[in-house]
Amino acid sequence: MKTKCILASATLLLVAAALATEEPATNCVHRSCCAPIEAAKPLADKSLYQLDTIWTNDAGKTVKLDSLRGRPQVIAMFFASCQYTCPLLVSRLKQLEAGLPATFHGKVGFTLVSFDSQRDTPAALQIYRTQHALSTNSWTLLEGDADGVLDLAAVLGVKFKQDTQGNFTHSNLITLLNSEGEIVYQQVDLNPDDSNLARRIEQLTAH
Repeated sequence: MKTKCILASATLLLVAAALATEEPATNCVHRSCCAPIEAAKPLADKSLYQLDTIWTNDAGKTVKLDSLRGRPQVIAMFFASCQYTCPLLVSRLKQLEAGLPATFHGKVGFTLVSFDSQRDTPAALQIYRTQHALSTNSWTLLEGDADGVLDLAAVLGVKFKQDTQGNFTHSNLITLLNSEGEIVYQQVDLNPDDSNLARRIEQLTAH
């Protein structure tokens, strides 16, 4: 009887040891075969993505600016109900995108951030996207609260003011960010020559 108990105990110990070395099917059996997970590279001090502001895109998803990280971004501020300079601004950006070499398409993003925290809801921005045929692959439309808008405008150097009808007078500034959110070039949209901006985009995208 003692011999059977000893054998049974030994068998249980072997089973327990085997189970202890196993891992769930979703993991590697041996940890040495698993590729290490690399920590995200810290943002540079001058990165726009350091702003801890919360935004909502036209799909209704809550995001932070660092969600744009990973490819150069052309960013401008606007409001969807604008009947004057904003449509021209968006048209210029679409022409700029279309004029890039085909190999660069999809490798640079275009981001429009609304001044109008009240009227530019995700649904309104979604309608705007459809009206202006803005690709979901390249274009991001964002709206946020008044404080977030003020913070972003201050960092970009965009001046704006709301009138009694709820419309906005604002500077028409286009900003090019590198893939880490650092400002590398800015241009006033009233400048009819986009060649410098296009060249800067191509330089960033080629790397």
